Amino acid sequence: FGTIRAAGLPSDGKTVLYDGRTGEPFENRVTVGCVYMLKLHHLVDDKIHARSTGPYSLVTQQPLGGKAQFGGQRFGEMEVWALEAYGAAYTLQEILTVKSDDVVGRVKAYESIVKGDNIPEPGVPESFKVLIKELQAIGLDIKVLNEDAKEIAIRDEEDEDINEKARSLDLDVEGVDENGAAPPPPADDYDESAEAEESADEDLIADLGADEDLAADDVDAILHGGLDDIDNPHEDDL
Repeated sequence: FGTIRAAGLPSDGKTVLYDGRTGEPFENRVTVGCVYMLKLHHLVDDKIHARSTGPYSLVTQQPLGGKAQFGGQRFGEMEVWALEAYGAAYTLQEILTVKSDDVVGRVKAYESIVKGDNIPEPGVPESFKVLIKELQAIGLDIKVLNEDAKEIAIRDEEDEDINEKARSLDLDVEGVDENGAAPPPPADDYDESAEAEESADEDLIADLGADEDLAADDVDAILHGGLDDIDNPHEDDL
């Protein structure tokens, strides 16, 4: 501003400008000065990105984000609103299922394309399963119901694959129901009182074992009959 002031110009860099159509001055003074243009280093070659298949998130099973991770194109909440406004239900369903985190659906869709068959109906997205698990983790009893108010069993495809693999290898999968649930744990036959009695017997044997004249048969007699059934070598001393 010192240079401007030395040149005899207003120190704030503003001056009176006139309207070119009417010749009258503008109501407010306007800043006048040099305009500098800088080229930003944002080039198309560095921005362009495309993906057919690629890595998926281990938690949500959705494609990763960003060019650096060879990710997919983000389809956010507002984009979903746009397709809903257009009424593009099938396009929206495809983007949110087989093109995203419907693990079983995307495999079946690829298989149908290779075989030339019709693409089957999409399944349940993995993100919905994650939501159910998170709600159950905070103690909520979450159930999925159909239009008849009947519960829909949502099971992991991994459990189904494990059971099918076990059957193909002739492994014993008895006790596993059709929903892939694990068999109940065996009943606990632990008897605390029995262990206490056994420990008391061991202490008694240890005490009697200090007497070198006590025979092994006498120890067995103690355990099964009591102290009256043994021959005491020191009976005459009593």
